[in-house]
Amino acid sequence: MKRRDFAIAALSPLALAACGGGGDDSPPAPAPAPAPTPQATATAALKSAASYMDDVVSYRGGYVWSYSPDLTQTFGEMEAKRTMLWLQPPGTSSIGHIYLDAYHATGDERFYQAADRTAKAVAAAQHASGGWNYIYDFAGEESLKHWYDTVGKNGWRLEEFQHYYGNATFDDATTAVASQLMLRMYLEKRDPVYQAATDKAIQFITDAQFGPQFGVADGGWPQRFPHNPNAISSMPLPNPSQVPAGARTGMEDGDYTLHVTFNDDVMGENIKFLTMCVMALGRTDLVTRITRAMDCMQRMQWTSAVQPLQSGWSLQHLSRDTGGRLAGAPAGARSYEPRSLATHTTQTNVQQLLGYFTLTGDRKYLSQLQKAIDWLKSPSIQLPANVATLNPLLAGRNVATFIELDTNDPLFIHRYGSNIHNGAYFFDKDITNTISHYSSGRTVDPAGLQKRLDEYNAMSQAQVDTMVAKSPLRASTSRALPKYFAAVREVDFPDLFEGAVLKTPTVPESEVQTIIGALVDGKYWTAPVPEIVNPYRGDGPTTPYTGTAYRSRHVGDIYDTSPYPADVPPDIAPYVPRERPQFIITSNFIARMGRLISFVSPVS
Repeated sequence: MKRRDFAIAALSPLALAACGGGGDDSPPAPAPAPAPTPQATATAALKSAASYMDDVVSYRGGYVWSYSPDLTQTFGEMEAKRTMLWLQPPGTSSIGHIYLDAYHATGDERFYQAADRTAKAVAAAQHASGGWNYIYDFAGEESLKHWYDTVGKNGWRLEEFQHYYGNATFDDATTAVASQLMLRMYLEKRDPVYQAATDKAIQFITDAQFGPQFGVADGGWPQRFPHNPNAISSMPLPNPSQVPAGARTGMEDGDYTLHVTFNDDVMGENIKFLTMCVMALGRTDLVTRITRAMDCMQRMQWTSAVQPLQSGWSLQHLSRDTGGRLAGAPAGARSYEPRSLATHTTQTNVQQLLGYFTLTGDRKYLSQLQKAIDWLKSPSIQLPANVATLNPLLAGRNVATFIELDTNDPLFIHRYGSNIHNGAYFFDKDITNTISHYSSGRTVDPAGLQKRLDEYNAMSQAQVDTMVAKSPLRASTSRALPKYFAAVREVDFPDLFEGAVLKTPTVPESEVQTIIGALVDGKYWTAPVPEIVNPYRGDGPTTPYTGTAYRSRHVGDIYDTSPYPADVPPDIAPYVPRERPQFIITSNFIARMGRLISFVSPVS
């Protein structure tokens, strides 16, 4: 301000009037601007948080799972390099979905720009085969291999990261969620980049599907594709003398990446994405692929010849005759996943087949479900009433996770040692001292499954026909996908039927104010990070460890790079319990963005 201006500004209103500055001819003072609406305030917070994540936190549009606020520490499921992105939800693809949801809620191009940048990172990470690996490194293949040879190799409980396969995976919805993002981005503005990525993803899923030459496995999918001939078929057993007599160990059916995979609902996720392509792209040619997959799941239900009540599914099933066992037989996978039936997988597959009936109206998908439900009710697989006393880790669960074939006895998972170089997993029938990172107990609801099955069996043919007429598999013209994919919950089959509405929850204004108030400097949110890791410091000792400090903890000794909760470390030096540090966490970002989106533009 110039000196003269300062002097004028310092004059009193009366002096200004005397100088001709305050007479009747003065323009009226402007009316105060109206206060922004709560929706406008929430939209501004959405934009601020998204811009900070896009501009500051992301690496070339890619994300991992959590970041220290100064971005010096970055983690996916394990410690990550700054140049990495994680494809597993809630990683990069999930962030892309929430940005696109915010664009749908507001119409603000800033959100589309963020979605586009993130989706371009996902497209860059697409494997040449058309699928996606768990992780990608913008620094290149050698940098990624270095990570596998150091951090990945020493994550004792994370066997999928201990070896570099150089291919893509269906596990943890990695390829499914990335494929959905490519499809949504293509539908948004018909960008040819996303058309090509979507086409490649569809081709990957169809290429990976087992063909008719595999007989019972026709229509299923392996965990990884294309197959790597150097895939691991066994895990180290460094000190076998520490395995109790009668216990079983190892990957009982060799290279599990070749098996028909139900783990983490691989088949359901692939069918869902292909169904989206049928309804949104008019790809009716994919209906045959979808039907083959549904038939495979129905066909793979395994019933014991010795215990006829035992009927369900394993995490994986053999895709071909192996070791004297026939294709279709339940198969062991990772060294803490024994050859068995899995109660949680059985529940998921029953739910899926109930859904496939609603999609097709074909009652064959219901025909064998009663056997599976009856098995989930069977007394021998239930956990004892005093399970919380016997094993606090299983408190609140009602059935064992893994059930031995033919005997119908529960199997429980244990481990010895302190790291991958001196320790290993084993399984037996001892309910005590199980591992903590993969529960030996599950909560299943056979009564709920029974209710749905009874309702569907009671439907008249006319009711079935009316239901199926709205199926996405019957779409004769292109149908829009749901408005939101991450803001509310995961999109599921019922959301794809004609006339279905994926409703948003009611979000009170008081909660919105709390969410906005939690923004650090108005830019980003932090929350207690679920898990932390030991930094890589070389391979752990091979000397046998006979203690018990690590047997029921998420992590081993300080050489183990597996994640663990900071407040529940092993009870041994140098570990000490401490508060979980405040980090920028992608799952927390998505959840808070989703609440604001639901407030700004609700769907009801």
